[in-house]
Amino acid sequence: MPIRFPIALLALVCHAPALHAQDRPSNSGGPTLVLAIVVDQMRADYLGRHGSEFTGGLKRLLEEGAVFMDANYEAAPTVTAVGHSTILSGATPAVSGIAGNTWYARGEGKTVQSITDDSVQPLGGGSGASPQRLLVSTLGDELKMAGKGGKVYGVSLKDRSAILPAGRMADGAFWFNAANGNFVSSSWYFPALPGWATAFNEERHADAYAGREWRGTQLPAERGPALYGELDATPFADQLVLDFALTVLEQEQLGIDAAVDVLAVSFSAMDYVGHASGPDTPQMRDMVLTIDDKLGTLLAAVERQAGAGNVLTVFTADHGVSPVPEENISRHLPGGRYSAQAERAAVEAALDAAFGEGNYVAGTGEMGFYLAAEPVAGKPLARSELEQVAAAALRQQPHVARVYTRSELTSGSGAGDRVDQRVRNGFNAVHSADVLVVHEPYWLAGAPGGTTHGSPYSYDTHVPLIFLGPPGLLKAGHYHQPAAIHDIAPTLAALLGVARPSGSLGRVLDEMLP
Repeated sequence: MPIRFPIALLALVCHAPALHAQDRPSNSGGPTLVLAIVVDQMRADYLGRHGSEFTGGLKRLLEEGAVFMDANYEAAPTVTAVGHSTILSGATPAVSGIAGNTWYARGEGKTVQSITDDSVQPLGGGSGASPQRLLVSTLGDELKMAGKGGKVYGVSLKDRSAILPAGRMADGAFWFNAANGNFVSSSWYFPALPGWATAFNEERHADAYAGREWRGTQLPAERGPALYGELDATPFADQLVLDFALTVLEQEQLGIDAAVDVLAVSFSAMDYVGHASGPDTPQMRDMVLTIDDKLGTLLAAVERQAGAGNVLTVFTADHGVSPVPEENISRHLPGGRYSAQAERAAVEAALDAAFGEGNYVAGTGEMGFYLAAEPVAGKPLARSELEQVAAAALRQQPHVARVYTRSELTSGSGAGDRVDQRVRNGFNAVHSADVLVVHEPYWLAGAPGGTTHGSPYSYDTHVPLIFLGPPGLLKAGHYHQPAAIHDIAPTLAALLGVARPSGSLGRVLDEMLP
């Protein structure tokens, strides 16, 4: 049974005005709360695989929601920061500036994270983080600028997953710090943690899982960083996120007046489990079923507080995941492991041979190589020629399917097929690599064991997309027309009567509108 703690219990039982849906009629002016739910690494096919066992929130979403059966990310790399930055902005990396989880920042001469911000102070632990690298507005920002918005909050296990959907004008974003077991934030939002957040942390929720076991994972018996660091690959981590999200809901009184509040909640444990075990294991089945249970609790809580007819929910994921290559091989399907080190060595050797010995590779990213600004001291070299030589070397490597250069991508020549277009949508002229590589389907870097995501192929791009709202707002049903995740933001903006976010590239999903 899920564990509940004092503040979370207060959110459910102690504030009667916020909890009785029958006392809170539907607002004729439209929704008062937008609930954006993201499950990290949840593939779309999990809904079909495990749907017969659903009894909670996923069952309700499938039965009462507008379900888009062919929803995909139309940009690569398909990673956490890209997905979370897309959902409520409608912008792909080409526009949003979020080129990956990490990238080599040429101007700073180092690798940075999508939310790295040394100018803000961490609150509660960790390091400075903010949405300052996000170059576009989100739904929450547009609501505020239109005068319709109330409060906007993001909550997740991961910092980027809390920060990026909430946007630059958010009232707060909170994430879990594995060093001390607290939910933390930064001075981007406020000078100090709210009192209720400090009170939540003082209750030491994470300590309750010391010594607990899940599916063969035995957590450390002692409270402390070792315990907190191992929680992430168990459903207990998602329970912590749920408990904190319920606290935000209650303490900030979201959804109770005419202003439209936004609560973005991202559950991350499935990603950690999936990387370790893949999509086809008993552990993953259990993770999906625990998400079903938690979503039931979350949906019930927001409707008790705001009123059932006043909540507009969108449910999706930030990316999918590849099957474990060794399992694919046992099925007589393609797949395997390639050597990223061998590819880098081939690039460096080819450049040395063509232009003389130098330091050619400044850094690597999730899809390719960043070339040094001056690889050979005092010797001017044409960037396009360096790119061409590096690309030619990569095309000779085993299981490389396509190679793109910065010069080709910035020229805008040729739309290409869907894979090409996803690479173009994911290419940011400032932050992306100089030479980008797409490998054959199901081929991953590294030694055997586990799996990952990031490709432009369907197993990484195809995710759930479900809207749930009052019948007069949208039509329930299953829709088979192609939909993109960057369609979410313009659709929500249309439903709420505000401008679409500034970098939004998608369409309004009008097939579900009455």
